Amino acid sequence: MIYVNLGMGLAELIEKRKSNPRLGRQPMDTDLVRHYDRQRHLELAIRRSDTYAYDRVRMNRTLFNSFCHLLITVGGLKRTRNVDIDEMVYTFLRTISHNEKNRTLILNLRRSGETISRSIHRVLRAVIRLNDMLMKKPVPIPENSTDSRWKYFKSFLGALDGTHVRVRPLKEDRSRYRDREGKLSMNVLGVCTPNLEFIYCLSGWEGSAHDGRVLRDALTRQNCFTVQQGCYYLCDAGYANSPGFLTPYRGQRYHLKEWGVNPPETAEEFYNMKHSSARNVIERIFGILKMRWAILRDSSWFTPREVARIVVACCIIHNFIKREQGADQFERTYQDEEPEHHPSTGVETVDTCSMHPCPEWTQYRNQIAISMWENRPNR
Repeated sequence: MIYVNLGMGLAELIEKRKSNPRLGRQPMDTDLVRHYDRQRHLELAIRRSDTYAYDRVRMNRTLFNSFCHLLITVGGLKRTRNVDIDEMVYTFLRTISHNEKNRTLILNLRRSGETISRSIHRVLRAVIRLNDMLMKKPVPIPENSTDSRWKYFKSFLGALDGTHVRVRPLKEDRSRYRDREGKLSMNVLGVCTPNLEFIYCLSGWEGSAHDGRVLRDALTRQNCFTVQQGCYYLCDAGYANSPGFLTPYRGQRYHLKEWGVNPPETAEEFYNMKHSSARNVIERIFGILKMRWAILRDSSWFTPREVARIVVACCIIHNFIKREQGADQFERTYQDEEPEHHPSTGVETVDTCSMHPCPEWTQYRNQIAISMWENRPNR
């Protein structure tokens, strides 16, 4: 198969040399060697086996071809005079999967740095166009649910939280991007379903911004994040317990690792334990996302604005893989792991600057806690 592909590429190369005077003036050996090296690299990376393809672009060959077709038909991605669709998509996926540097791609694909950069941004724009199609529409937990994690939270849509992605801002902007750990990062708001699919993602805020400030921006911007009437999302105590957002009790044990062999003794503690178990999906999906895409684990040389778009693109591709393939090895690997946290006597007590607790919603939370405590197993 590799010889057939190279033969077809050679015929196309000859036609290009006839139609392009600039190529005609170059030595034939240079074009042939570069073309052969490029095709050999792509053959080994995405055409030889599913194992090689999954290691390099986080997709098997069938899924990779389906993704390319979706980018063409819906994303509007088109091949250029010198670069094919599969090479463009491979360049982009290789970059975000392994945080591959431009210099390495230049050596592997025998392309110029400008061609590599143009390919990455073309595919990035095409992936962003898939946002409305691949972002999951929230569905509330039904009243007759029997799952031990969700049955206590009727009308529960999903969970939301913030995470930080490393960036390299300009020197004059570093103070705004420095988070509470002293690192240069970007604050990203993520919202997911119980089935580990993204509903909404807002990236671009500086690392010094509070999670509540990011949520307020998500609720007030043009294409805003909305909550269905009578439904809610689970979030940590860094947010306010207000309509549409259900938080845990402060000053009580919360994280699953803090319980040990000591069971909850009050309704508030039992509520916090169930809340932590249900809200853990947002921690898991962030962990899966950063395990799959190495560009989110370390800082890259993209600008903060480009990193913000790449984060959204990673969420969209995550939903595509989840929809077409289901649970992959990254999700199975992270399934039984618990997210890291800082042990304390209670949850964080930082209040938001944008949303205030609602007495009616506090009463609603108390009713849920009392109902949980009265109907707990082995009472």
